[in-house]
Amino acid sequence: MNLLTPKQTVTENYHGTLVEDPYRWLEDMNASSTQEWISQQSAQTRQYIDAIVEREDIKKKLKEGWNYEKYFVPQKNGDFYYFHKNDGLQNQPVYYRAKNFSDSSPEVVIDPNALNPKGTTAITNITFNKNGNLMAYALSENGSDWQEIKIKDVETGKDYPETINWCKFSTIAWLEDGSGFYYSRFSAPGTVSPEDESNYNRLYLHKLNTSQSDDVLIHERPDDKELSFSATLSDDYRYLILQSWKGTENKSRLYYRPIDSNEDFIPLAPHGDAYYSFLGNKETLFYVYTNKNAPNGKIVAIDIHQPEEENWVDIVPEQQKVMYFTKRMDDYFVLSFMQHARHNISLFKLDGSFIKTIELPDMITITEVSINKKQKEIFIAYTSYLNPTTIVRYDVASDCLETVFASDKGLDPTLYETKQIFYTSTDGTEVPMFITHKKDLVLSGENPVLLYGYGGFNISMTPSYSASNAMFIKEGGVYAVANVRGGGEYGEAWHQAGTFERKQQVFDDFITAAEWLVNNNYTSPSKLAIMGGSNGGLLVAACMNQRADLFGAVICQVPVTDMLRYQKFTVGRFWTSEFGNAEENEVDFKNIHAYSPLHNVSPGESYPATLITTADTDDRVVPLHAMKYAATLQEAQAGDAPILLRIEKDAGHGLGKPIVKIIEEHTDIYTFLFKSLKVI
Repeated sequence: MNLLTPKQTVTENYHGTLVEDPYRWLEDMNASSTQEWISQQSAQTRQYIDAIVEREDIKKKLKEGWNYEKYFVPQKNGDFYYFHKNDGLQNQPVYYRAKNFSDSSPEVVIDPNALNPKGTTAITNITFNKNGNLMAYALSENGSDWQEIKIKDVETGKDYPETINWCKFSTIAWLEDGSGFYYSRFSAPGTVSPEDESNYNRLYLHKLNTSQSDDVLIHERPDDKELSFSATLSDDYRYLILQSWKGTENKSRLYYRPIDSNEDFIPLAPHGDAYYSFLGNKETLFYVYTNKNAPNGKIVAIDIHQPEEENWVDIVPEQQKVMYFTKRMDDYFVLSFMQHARHNISLFKLDGSFIKTIELPDMITITEVSINKKQKEIFIAYTSYLNPTTIVRYDVASDCLETVFASDKGLDPTLYETKQIFYTSTDGTEVPMFITHKKDLVLSGENPVLLYGYGGFNISMTPSYSASNAMFIKEGGVYAVANVRGGGEYGEAWHQAGTFERKQQVFDDFITAAEWLVNNNYTSPSKLAIMGGSNGGLLVAACMNQRADLFGAVICQVPVTDMLRYQKFTVGRFWTSEFGNAEENEVDFKNIHAYSPLHNVSPGESYPATLITTADTDDRVVPLHAMKYAATLQEAQAGDAPILLRIEKDAGHGLGKPIVKIIEEHTDIYTFLFKSLKVI
């Protein structure tokens, strides 16, 4: 049933090795031939999935599962608590405010659902000025990483007339008097070549009630076009802090200058040899988080009168646990730690002495922490595989912990459980894996299992609730997450262990997790599915190429698959610090070519049922990766299992995806899974 795609082979020489690229023509998304191909692929996918009669029942269950109130951590500004909340099936959460949490009718500040009837406008950043009367907020359209910044007077409800464009994940740092803010942006489209539209980041100062064209350039580095910048103001508003970094590498640089200065920034940690983040100051003593000589992270104090590294003082030294969230609240540090991919949170004094650990449940992920310095209160959001996000408030003065928002829509802990096991990978390293299922699960070797992984960019796979996974578990499925190398579960060392020439170890870790689930009678290969997105899409694609016999189904979401050319598109060049560059370096080419999913498909192999997903306006991992990989797999498939491509319209990499699109996509994914694993 798989479609065959016409070939227009291009051959390139990589350091003496000729590599064919028969489907390069699919890289041109605007070509009529590509659009016709997309239509054919979409029609085939819809024909297959829509014919599964259980699809509507699965959609109904998913819709019920997603229909619960979702709260996000509040932030105190002025006299109000501000927070996001989704009533259930709203496409985007609404931004509210209230003077206390007993208010049953909070005031709507921004409803993004009213901005766009399709529900594809998302709020991606909100920052208040010191007095709490002005709010800058960023909006993203159709899942794009590009954002525009607007400004609202929250006392009058009126927006200022100007709009700030050409931003990607910019920080917003307000001046003390609220007359403007620092932000970073890229060049306007058309003023640079297309391949440089995400280069030449610059830091600007915007003054209220003025046009963006009047913004003052604060800092740029045209000699190093891949640098990006963010600004922070010190706690006393006396200093402007500049952080710079390149792409996704876990390294940065810190500079500062007096707020009233127009001189060059003064180096604080300028070498780009580790990650540095400014946490706050006490006069000329700057508190900085870093992983310099501390892969698990530490906090140091730097006196700007003696900024040399030999004068730095370790305040909270590196621990066996990974330092995760780092906040400063007057005389305290509020620090979240991760141990074996599970979070807890503790208080320390500014001299580094330990005060206490706040009592929270075990096996959770702390998703966000907000600080209210005036009231000395800490808001903590946490989740688990069994429970949606819970918001608690901790009062430092009274040592009182209370629940602010909670949901009863999770999995009943008397019926379901999460356990953590450790398995031995190919090099003898112990790797953790979470497994969630019904408590009365019988280890028959025939349970449907969904194994998830990521394995890259220092991103940790920690417990989190998903209504879709909960539905799968309720139907008798087992959900497993392997904490493979490349992530940050054990700090920077764990991350680096899965980069460059060590990338194959990530795949070995994941394959070993799958084998453990089979060998311990949770499942069998025909009942085992793997899923991953983005870098996780690369993971599952590479593992399927290497062990097609081990899996019954593969869900490969927004994947990176053409590892020889990924750096040529949108922000792909920033990933060379993770993978290397096959075009520029022969050693990198040999490492990458050995596992690149697009280049390691075996003609005549019987591949498992595979659903590859992408989005037509994904400007992070462009759809050509999914499209070329689907065409290659479809041609190579010798078995009867379908190889399908699902292309979402008017969507990006996943940022701000509306609930209606999430439910439709997950309906297709889980319908495909249930049929492939014979759950239905």
